[in-house]
Amino acid sequence: MALTGRAALLAALGSLPVGIWEPSWTGILAVNAPLAVACACDFALAAPVRRLGLTRSGDTSVRLGDTADVTLTVTNPSRRPLRARLRDAWPPSSWQPGTEITASRHRLTVPPGERRRVTTRLSPTRRGDRQADRVTIRSYGPLGLFSRQGTHKAPWTVRVLPPFTSRKHLPSKLARLRELDGRTSVLTRGEGTEFDSLREYVPGDDTRSIDWRATARQTTVAVRTWRPERDRHILLVLDTGRTSAGRVGDAPRLDASMDAALLLAALASRAGDRVDLLAYDRKVRALVQGRTAGDVLPALVNAMATLEPELVETNARGLTATALRTSPRRSLIVLLTTLDAAPIEEGLLPVLSQLTQRHMVLLASVADPHISEMAKARGNVDAVYEAAAAAQAQSERHRTAEQLRHHGVTVVDATPDDLAPALADAYLALKAAGRL
Repeated sequence: MALTGRAALLAALGSLPVGIWEPSWTGILAVNAPLAVACACDFALAAPVRRLGLTRSGDTSVRLGDTADVTLTVTNPSRRPLRARLRDAWPPSSWQPGTEITASRHRLTVPPGERRRVTTRLSPTRRGDRQADRVTIRSYGPLGLFSRQGTHKAPWTVRVLPPFTSRKHLPSKLARLRELDGRTSVLTRGEGTEFDSLREYVPGDDTRSIDWRATARQTTVAVRTWRPERDRHILLVLDTGRTSAGRVGDAPRLDASMDAALLLAALASRAGDRVDLLAYDRKVRALVQGRTAGDVLPALVNAMATLEPELVETNARGLTATALRTSPRRSLIVLLTTLDAAPIEEGLLPVLSQLTQRHMVLLASVADPHISEMAKARGNVDAVYEAAAAAQAQSERHRTAEQLRHHGVTVVDATPDDLAPALADAYLALKAAGRL
């Protein structure tokens, strides 16, 4: 079998005579000189790296859990073909563990004066902006003995958006909304304050809905029907303080709160209500205002993408003052925060009346399902102590919720998987009761 390339060269060099016992300088040079010449030629024939042109294209945003493709176009302006290995470096959180090496390294050959594309597939593990680092290219000669190496900057940013896993609940909640709004055959009329129409009385209707003037003009009893009010204002307030950093399962509490806020925003915008967002701890981290129904969800997702929990105590007075400035008219203020006793009793309760006097307040909190599991534990001494600790934690949480309800606050306390639909149900219940 004939040898080619580097193998043939090394085989030929290996066949040259070499002194066995005491090689002389002449013998060494006789062997090394051809190898040195071959390496020098290989190096000279390798395409230069610094003159390469690099441009990017592809995805600029991706939902957490999905993949994004970023294409790198390499242009070779030299007269020598480019035979190269390329590493497209991104932050470690741009890939699932163990996939970075195969996803970021590429082989390519670019003829003189032409261009080629390579695609890097990202699978981010965290929200936020992922920025491309540097592109390292190693250009080889035809024999592969020597190479040139250099780095280039090819800026590109991919924004990793919240996953919005609760989207699967939206169809059922919209169906319930259509029932409240009277747009289906199941006319489940709420007790809202917007008059809708008159219809004939049927047994079981509330007698307070009878329209006596209309009844006097016809031979049957007429009743008024109502529909939930529209164009109400909802302010979603995300607490980004230290309590939002606590992990429940595999994600911080803040992520579950954002998912619940997105489902409520999607539902409320379909109901004709206006939705704004405020993220706050000791200063405003994000603010979305005045968006139309079609634009509000993309704006919220984009604003939430870069939010991270701050390891500081939330300033409840500052949060309240900012919320009041953001919502001068009567609104539904949805606080996505903790139900821990200390932050509520020392921070929120002293200033809560400022909110409840002018607005309706709904507080949603992420509960830890592990606490419920601990409360059921039995069988040994350690399990009993764990159950007692869990029962005490649950009791304090229930007591804090009752304090909030005593001040007129609607409280939703649910696990991460249940928080989003529970919050949507609370919103629909307020609509049905005519309180919103």
